[in-house]
Amino acid sequence: MKRILFLCLTALALSLPALATDMNKTVRVAFQVDVTGFDPSAVSDLYSGHINNAIFGNLWEQDYYVRPVRYRPFLAESMPEISNDGLTWLVRLRKGLYYSDDPVFKGKKREATAEDLIYSWKRMLDPKIISPKAWEINGKFIGTDALVEEAKASGKFDYDKPIEGLKAIDRYTVQMKLVKPAYTLVDLMQQYNWVPMAREVVEAYRDVQGRVQGNPVGVGPYVIKQWSKGSKIVLTRNPNFNIGTFPTEGEAADAETLAKYKGQSLPIVGNIEVSIIEEANPRLLSFKSGLLDYEFVGQDLIGNVVQNGKLVAEYADKGVRHQRAIESAIAYDYFNMLDPVVGGYTPDRIALRRAIIMSYPTEQSLKTVWRNQAVAANQIIPPTQTGHAPNRPNLGAYDVQLANALLDHYGYKDANGDGWRDTPDGKPLVITRSSTPRAIDREQDELWKKAFDSLKIKLEFNNQKWPDLIKQARAKQLQFWNLGWISDGTDGDSFVGLLYSKNSGQSNFANFNVKLYDELYEKAQTLPLGPQRWALYRTMNEIATVNSAWYPGVFRYQNVLTQPWLLNYKRNPYRQHFWHLMDIDETKRPKL
Repeated sequence: MKRILFLCLTALALSLPALATDMNKTVRVAFQVDVTGFDPSAVSDLYSGHINNAIFGNLWEQDYYVRPVRYRPFLAESMPEISNDGLTWLVRLRKGLYYSDDPVFKGKKREATAEDLIYSWKRMLDPKIISPKAWEINGKFIGTDALVEEAKASGKFDYDKPIEGLKAIDRYTVQMKLVKPAYTLVDLMQQYNWVPMAREVVEAYRDVQGRVQGNPVGVGPYVIKQWSKGSKIVLTRNPNFNIGTFPTEGEAADAETLAKYKGQSLPIVGNIEVSIIEEANPRLLSFKSGLLDYEFVGQDLIGNVVQNGKLVAEYADKGVRHQRAIESAIAYDYFNMLDPVVGGYTPDRIALRRAIIMSYPTEQSLKTVWRNQAVAANQIIPPTQTGHAPNRPNLGAYDVQLANALLDHYGYKDANGDGWRDTPDGKPLVITRSSTPRAIDREQDELWKKAFDSLKIKLEFNNQKWPDLIKQARAKQLQFWNLGWISDGTDGDSFVGLLYSKNSGQSNFANFNVKLYDELYEKAQTLPLGPQRWALYRTMNEIATVNSAWYPGVFRYQNVLTQPWLLNYKRNPYRQHFWHLMDIDETKRPKL
């Protein structure tokens, strides 16, 4: 009967014309922090990334219903064509790919071209922009390093200078010539920062740093309709978006959905409404009242939602669904290795950082802060990624007695009798931890305060909003801060890249700089994905651990609740939002 039903649904879908976007439908969701801006080359935070995916699109994206994860072309005509030696790539844009309307185009439709791709990629290289994504492209293509050095010397990046490594061989095709094979480049290039940008838009709206944070003009499914900072972001369908249809392949459980939406134009829903709700409790209340269509439940409230592994009755009886799995992410605390107090690579500085790490009660944090929705991180690569080393011992495990003995040994003693430790040269030892005003950060701050008190080290706090802290971090001004990193690829490369010295000020907020680590990272880039490459990752992890640049923190579980009227939601291991594929059953949604 199931097979007969599937065949009937398929036949019905084939007989129907492609459905247009329904502009009367809206998907509603909430972020816990505001975005920092909309320039694909200038932002790297998770929440800005969600919006940029919708506005700018992706050359290829994860095939939504297929497991294990693979890619399908989206803005690109096909997946990249790669030569046998891995050194020559062809990337072909779809024809008829148009930017959203903007006054800079003077009333004409502006088609995306291969030259736009090259221009966009060069922006990641421009030293003036200080792109947090520069590490993804630096050193990969013939001629780019020389162009960057010229820009550093002259103070101006020459976007018009041709280079051998990036050439438009026709209106829609870019030929890439690599210095050496780059085996994770396909993963990297499916992100929003590798998509085309119109040069005239950048030149019209850029700030003094060359960034375009408030005027996004992309070729993706949606455009910005409203941005009320700290409050709400409203997206609406890009009327010029006319490419892409609903996925055609997936797991057996998805057969009915695939048949129903066969040939459906994208996006399905005309509007996306993102509310900025920093605290977990009001977000969950908004979900319960039907104001949100799905919610990533904060760990501080998961006990109110799931008990003994099952949804509590007040959710289950309403048809709410729950999905839970480890994220492809890490939540960690970093020390600024350039800081005169906690930075440096001498034994006394390493001992200070190691003692701080050992004083933090991770097990207590897992129970009280994370509500058993995380596991202790004993390395920098999550278990979802290739390169993760299972069963590795935690070398920074909680041990206050040993931590104090370590500080005593390296001369961190109370020199003036005030009850607090001083530096080995007798100066006051004061460390500043940065954090946001969110409840989860306040809880972690309390545990860190107890940890520092157990070491007799003075701790102060720098509490500011996320966008302000990220600016200070990129300027290398923060001493000690907690961050998260999530990957939408499958390999551990982006995680080990967080400590590569050439990413300092971009994604390497710790400003870690160890020659051997860099050499191993660069060698790993030349190796295919496999045991040899991952063995280098493990060695790099040991180097990071020995130097104690991070408190590794935790690997988080992600808990997602979805309303019964939200259709087509399937949890993806590497990306949270696929708005252009979601749908709403308005007959089930309560009237607001």
